[in-house]
Amino acid sequence: MTASVHSLPRRAAPTLQPLMSLVADGMNSVNAVILDRMQSRIPLIPALAGHLIAGGGKRMRPMLTLASAALLGYGGSRHYKLAATVEFIHTATLLHDDVVDGSDMRRGKKTANIVYGNPATVLVGDFLFSRSFELMVEDGSIKVLKILSNASAVIAEGEVDQLVAQRQIETSEERYLSIINAKTAALFAAACRIAAVVAERSEADEMALDAYGRNLGIAFQLADDAIDYDSDASEMGKDQGDDFREGKMTLPVILAHARGGEEERAFWRGAIAGDRNSDADLAHAISLIHKHDAVLATRERARHYAQRAIDAIAGFPAGEAKSAMIEAAEFAVARRF
Repeated sequence: MTASVHSLPRRAAPTLQPLMSLVADGMNSVNAVILDRMQSRIPLIPALAGHLIAGGGKRMRPMLTLASAALLGYGGSRHYKLAATVEFIHTATLLHDDVVDGSDMRRGKKTANIVYGNPATVLVGDFLFSRSFELMVEDGSIKVLKILSNASAVIAEGEVDQLVAQRQIETSEERYLSIINAKTAALFAAACRIAAVVAERSEADEMALDAYGRNLGIAFQLADDAIDYDSDASEMGKDQGDDFREGKMTLPVILAHARGGEEERAFWRGAIAGDRNSDADLAHAISLIHKHDAVLATRERARHYAQRAIDAIAGFPAGEAKSAMIEAAEFAVARRF
């Protein structure tokens, strides 16, 4: 392929609409698989799984599987079940995350662990992981199984690494990027790469889509970091300051701590240790983050990774799929929810 570099556009209010329109018909098939495979003879399982699955969300990861297939001109149907697999893996991790974090709000509604309790939420997360592996085996490709099972293991490692780094003020930017590469970007990368496998494309195409997804995933997570200190609950669909109160060392905090004086660093040490988590402390944290342009810097880093995502697919032919994937990268950076 002859590669050309595309600059990240700066249009007003980028949206996911081009991506959603591109994959709308395919997502109907994916959603049918999701609905069918979340069923169980135990009524609590579909009820709890449906609480999150039917609760909104962007469905970014399965849409990226379908968009990547469209970019490659794939005309088969294997990617529908695999896109559902990706969404089951993601949903399972969300259910487990909400229990670990003690979250009480996601996508503007009470989390499953608040409604159904922690034990049921963990077990239904396990059920969805199991369903995802059933779907992988049904596809029959050892390579697909290897890619998605590896991503599942890497995500778990990233979540544990984040737990270890929690309340550790000395967490570096490099360490944090390693964490989000594992816990978020790995599934974005796998979601895109498996499309090249089912389309029987070259290793180079696989790795180009892997790079697109991985860099997009990092940009997406960095934007999440910024949103927690730059949007209100009505925009985010969760409580503002959740990361702060949980002692998570996200990039805005890492940057504000590094750029602050000794008095500010003392505040951050107390806050991340859990000693300062009142509303007034949150307001002070936000003021320090904005004083040192930490949200702006976080979004600029997100733009860097979004540009890398766009450059990764520069060699593919122009068309509706490529344009939609480029705008998805811009949306990942600019979004406020």
